[in-house]
Amino acid sequence: MPELRKCPVSERWVVLSTERSKRPTDFGGHKEEKDKDTSKCPLCAGHEGMTPPEVLAWRPANSAPNTAGWDVRVIPNKFPALISEGEVNRTGIGIYDMMSGVGAHEVMVETPDHFATMGDMEVSQIEKVLWAYKERITAIESDPRFRYVLVFKNYGKAGGASLNHPHSQLIATPITPRYVKMELQNSRKYFQEKERCLFCDLIRQELGVGDRLVYENEFFVAFTPFASRFPFETWIFPRQHHAQFQEAAEEERMQLAVCLKDVMLRLKNTLSDPPYNYVLHTTPNPVPRPGKPAYWGTLKLDFHWHIEIIPRLTSQAGFEWGSGLYINPMSPEQAAKFLREIM
Repeated sequence: MPELRKCPVSERWVVLSTERSKRPTDFGGHKEEKDKDTSKCPLCAGHEGMTPPEVLAWRPANSAPNTAGWDVRVIPNKFPALISEGEVNRTGIGIYDMMSGVGAHEVMVETPDHFATMGDMEVSQIEKVLWAYKERITAIESDPRFRYVLVFKNYGKAGGASLNHPHSQLIATPITPRYVKMELQNSRKYFQEKERCLFCDLIRQELGVGDRLVYENEFFVAFTPFASRFPFETWIFPRQHHAQFQEAAEEERMQLAVCLKDVMLRLKNTLSDPPYNYVLHTTPNPVPRPGKPAYWGTLKLDFHWHIEIIPRLTSQAGFEWGSGLYINPMSPEQAAKFLREIM
């Protein structure tokens, strides 16, 4: 029988309609053939001249910038959604608010290997990618124009990837995005009522129940959320309370790389290498806001950074767009069971 579940983080309701689909194979094959001709790929090693100059790279000390030899490379997006030049000018036309499209948009090239996937990469390589995330978030937050830095990955055509080469992206915005703000506000309200972190309580409950647990190690836990919006949606959290991703120590980054590789490999093998998105939710820029010096003043106590992984197995149609509800044909308990059992 279908049921509705409410997410404690977003306060969003989800419809679980599990009669529609029972097994991973019911979602069909999603594996995409990658173009074997890499001669025109701007992200491949040896093609550095096809991209803007790098802003960060993990490369040997004797390796010149913007040449081959790198392990991870960060470059400005050639076609940015927002541009870094200019000031944030807020204006209004009647009841409509506007501001200049100032921000940052970068591409993290995760490996020189055009055909790699995150599930296949060595843990040490994933750790270098996470290092690049940390370095760029830290650097961009030194600019007070930017309120929020979102790191995300699109994989496969259905996931919105325009290039096959393994890469993540970073977009810094002069506003805090609505969904992130909703998480921040709900977690602050929960802390004010209970003097506990909502996410820490969530982690304790999932570890205690166990039926939605996918993976755990000393520092991290991965589970399918109780009110999953999408089949096989998976969240990764640090077990210890940390508000900012940038706070993770080197040992924690290594264990996050182990966790991320394990979860991505389970998803790949269970769902035949599906298209997906993942997003990193961390705190907004801690630089005080003009006129609101303590706007996010309690974040270190009430927020908990995490990664949300969303396989793109279903599409949104009229009901979803009209209601704001999601219909998920796979229960998170069943999805977690499939992911735990896969070799």
